[in-house]
Amino acid sequence: MVPHRSDPTAVIAALRSAVPYIRLYKGQVFVIKAGGAVFGDVASTRALIEQIAILHHLGIRVVLVHGGGPQLDEMQRSLGIETRMVRGRRVTDDRTLDATTMVLNGLINTRILAICRELGIGAVGLSGVDAGLVNALRRPPVQIDGESVDYGFVGDIVSVDAAVLRKQFDAGLMPVVSPLSADDAGCVLNVNADTVAASIGAALGAEKLILCTGAPGILERADDPRSLVSYTDLAGLRRLESAGSFEAGMLPKASAIEAAIKGGVRRVHVISFRVRDSLLAEVFTNEGTGTLIVADIQALTPAEQHAEGAAP
Repeated sequence: MVPHRSDPTAVIAALRSAVPYIRLYKGQVFVIKAGGAVFGDVASTRALIEQIAILHHLGIRVVLVHGGGPQLDEMQRSLGIETRMVRGRRVTDDRTLDATTMVLNGLINTRILAICRELGIGAVGLSGVDAGLVNALRRPPVQIDGESVDYGFVGDIVSVDAAVLRKQFDAGLMPVVSPLSADDAGCVLNVNADTVAASIGAALGAEKLILCTGAPGILERADDPRSLVSYTDLAGLRRLESAGSFEAGMLPKASAIEAAIKGGVRRVHVISFRVRDSLLAEVFTNEGTGTLIVADIQALTPAEQHAEGAAP
């Protein structure tokens, strides 16, 4: 007895609708940044990398930049190291830097590479320290709310050597980048992963920077998922920040988004890794699942400009 075969019509229709996007993006650079929350369990990690694998196998040049905040918090607790955050950024002393190195360059980067190997992605693990990929300077003490804050071994990016990543692309490899960086004297510095991703995107002239977060996207009201902003521009982003829409963890992302677009990245997307196939839906449909940010809203096509959720 021959079993009944399912109707392939829907699959074929989906492939046809994706063809224009595949043609448009083949050979382009996407920088994808995923926070540590994505890597909290094997299922969510694998779900994201399966989507990235499709982009990679379609000929899109992907750089995956990862964070590791929750895992680092756990490591610091286990080592008896106090965690201190100021405006969404981690204060990093000697012991915190050691823990950061273990978590980012060791635990998370290696786990990602193992799943990439299983899925047939030729991936290579890097950090900003490797081959001088990211050159940074130690951040001087800054005044925040009338208090002098010394972030310790935290770096501000001076430059990115895009040639390091292009060599990986030319070899058919996908770079998986930990945001730890260093200065010219070899002092290791902790740099925010959103900032690293934005700087890499600008250095490579990336088509897209995609930030994978736990939130649905950018929200007008942080406690209301229904207030999702479907698309906005830099002026709208500043209005949202001025209106107090951003919690502390969103502030570095907002700065990174602006820096990326000013640096030449055409489009930035903020999506939730918790939404099934959110990365593919954001890339291969006009509707997407999260928030699209561009330099000027007039750059969007009529099909992309749908009123629901648009920023004021």
